[in-house]
Amino acid sequence: MTIDLFETPERLALAKVTADFTTREIVPSLSQWEDDELIPREVHQALGRVGLLGVGYDESVGGSGGDSIDATVLTEALIGAGASGGAYASLFSHGIAIPHIIDAAQARARVGEQADADRLIERFVRPALAGDKIAALAVTEPDGGSDVAHLRTRAVRDGDDWVINGAKTYITSGIRADVMVIAARTGDVGAVGISLFAVDTSAPGFIVTRKLRKMGWNCSDTAELAFVDLRVPNEALLTPEPGGGFASLARHFAFERLSLATLAYSTAARCLDLTTRWVQQRETFGRPLMSRQVVRHDLVEMYRKIDVARTYARSIVCKHTAGKTVLLEAVLAKNTAVAACDEVVDRAVQLHGGAGYMRDSEVERHYRDSRIIGIGGGATEVMTDLAAKLLNW
Repeated sequence: MTIDLFETPERLALAKVTADFTTREIVPSLSQWEDDELIPREVHQALGRVGLLGVGYDESVGGSGGDSIDATVLTEALIGAGASGGAYASLFSHGIAIPHIIDAAQARARVGEQADADRLIERFVRPALAGDKIAALAVTEPDGGSDVAHLRTRAVRDGDDWVINGAKTYITSGIRADVMVIAARTGDVGAVGISLFAVDTSAPGFIVTRKLRKMGWNCSDTAELAFVDLRVPNEALLTPEPGGGFASLARHFAFERLSLATLAYSTAARCLDLTTRWVQQRETFGRPLMSRQVVRHDLVEMYRKIDVARTYARSIVCKHTAGKTVLLEAVLAKNTAVAACDEVVDRAVQLHGGAGYMRDSEVERHYRDSRIIGIGGGATEVMTDLAAKLLNW
């Protein structure tokens, strides 16, 4: 008998814990957080206490254990229980930041620098997984988005320190972050000149210049940052030597894109559930909407697109968990899920009619929130071009 890796007893239990937490701690306050454009820190701490922030991270660094499949199950359950894309982005922004710190700690431990490795874990990783600190990644710059290899923020060695100058924008959790992994140029032009630094945001020279307002993900704070003679110790450099930052970013881009694919098809699936309930209850001209063939056919197409995206993305997550290289497949999974999500959320709003256009409608929020998924983590057009390169076309 074939075992569904996403429905083992342990993962079904994880899904239930996540759904229960979402129903109890997130959904009742989500509209208020949207208006406030901020999620209270207490929610991070509550997630940390039940171990959800640590899913997919080894217990040796303060995590709850598990792997990429477990992280996928968590995302599906979170969105399926009524959380928003913005809540997911805000509460789990550490997921694109601390893996670089963990990699650096492991690299230092391998060369006998255990004390330095332990300091990185204790200062940055454990507090983030416990919900006591908020971690974020700063890569995108005002004059460049997906073109990571040509960023301009620069770090210059000064004795035992590095001095960072530059600017970043569209940084998720940038307003509240305590820990920031910053991509900066330490060498010549191109990808080989990029390094990563783990920075305490209370350091002098780290400046939040502007809070950015957005179409969606409203409860997820987003910032424009400036670094003005930001001085950090040499131990903040996360690569063994200057350079190597782009390789670290590229290595983790695969799972970031799979995570966004999961967010996309999970959002679509939630919208289908909401729409199915709506058309069963809503009557027009004396009949439920569900009784009309055109509506049922819409629902079937929505289901088909979601199922294709979910099945493909999950298969790639399994490959990633098995340690296989999935750069191309992650790109294709993201684009496939984004396309499905775009179409499904649009039909969900349409089938809800005027109610779907109202701000207190959940499908309206998903409609706005989902628009960023085809931009973040590499725009769809950039992903398509990258796929062509990976196929040697």
